[in-house]
Amino acid sequence: MRFRHPDGSTVHLAYCTNVHPAETLDGVLAQLRDHCEPVRRRLGRDRLGIGLWLAKDAAHALVTDPAALRGLRTELDRRGLEVVTLNGFPYEGFGAEQVKYRVYKPDWTDPDRLSHTTDLARLLAALLPDDVTEGTISTLPLAWRTPFDAPRAAAARSALTVLAQRLDALTELTGRSIRVGLEPEPGCTIETTADAIAPLSAVGHDRIGLCVDTCHLATSFEDPATALDALAAAGIPVVKSQLSAALHAEHPHLPEVREALAAFDEPRFLHQTRTLTGAGLLQGTDDLGEALTAGALPDTAPWRAHFHVPLHAAPAAPLTSTLPVLKDVLSRLVGGSEPRTHHLEVETYTWQALPPALRPRGRTQLAEGIAAELALARDLLTDLGLKELP
Repeated sequence: MRFRHPDGSTVHLAYCTNVHPAETLDGVLAQLRDHCEPVRRRLGRDRLGIGLWLAKDAAHALVTDPAALRGLRTELDRRGLEVVTLNGFPYEGFGAEQVKYRVYKPDWTDPDRLSHTTDLARLLAALLPDDVTEGTISTLPLAWRTPFDAPRAAAARSALTVLAQRLDALTELTGRSIRVGLEPEPGCTIETTADAIAPLSAVGHDRIGLCVDTCHLATSFEDPATALDALAAAGIPVVKSQLSAALHAEHPHLPEVREALAAFDEPRFLHQTRTLTGAGLLQGTDDLGEALTAGALPDTAPWRAHFHVPLHAAPAAPLTSTLPVLKDVLSRLVGGSEPRTHHLEVETYTWQALPPALRPRGRTQLAEGIAAELALARDLLTDLGLKELP
């Protein structure tokens, strides 16, 4: 979906296909047919943006077979779909029964991460619509926090420097500009936007910036104004933003609240949980189940858990979502005189990890839910003065 900002530029809205995990090119093509096109039709749109997730094997198949890449581009066009952004965070196995810590491998100290991201940049340059010259890719925020010593930090910084050089060369070759955004996430070396400023300043290249995930930012109790002002002051570009909402528990000491939270403690994904102490210090656990263990986390202040809940459907009381944080971030990113990013991506990949009663039953219900999220995001954008384009 495209929107005209009051300054005349185009803002793109997509949804991320990592909600339909597939490891192979055939699986990606099936996603387009079985999920993405039905969502587009449900929205009544002739064109729908998708943020493709291409796992290692799918990306390798495309980068080594020009005919396969042309075939994918043709299939996108045929189904009324367009790609201006990729989710390059998960490498493989995102649809496994247990993902947890595996999603952070390989990290930016491993040559495989640089190679994979380079492949994604080459593919995105070829998949961009004919009238679009800029693409974006989100990636993990260097590494999980341990172990990450000075030599590993230097290796990651070196890899990002090489990536920036390759992106420069890609632009010279294709005329398409691809930028990569590190995506701060709780528990990682870069957990918050503030953590990103020093390493990104060290790389010092405008093709390497930040992906602001509004669930992650909310989980870490970051203030949107403070976070975005600091990035602007440091000259760190917001490459893209992922629109997502975290799980919020206002009174985690109450038994009924803990019972409600326990329903979201599931085995597939990591649900880092955070709270702010009275002194303003952030405390947390790596997973929601750990937080629910007696005494593991202070419970006198609200908790937030890294669980991407559907944007349009906050959990039932006594829980809620951090949708207000998303709205605040969005207004600051695209509600001003000019947008600070042109690529927005709804990323609720946890539909099938929701408590059983809340999960969609079949493809039709899933398409309805994704369409409802996109409709909400569309309304937020038009309320900010953007105009939806055909």
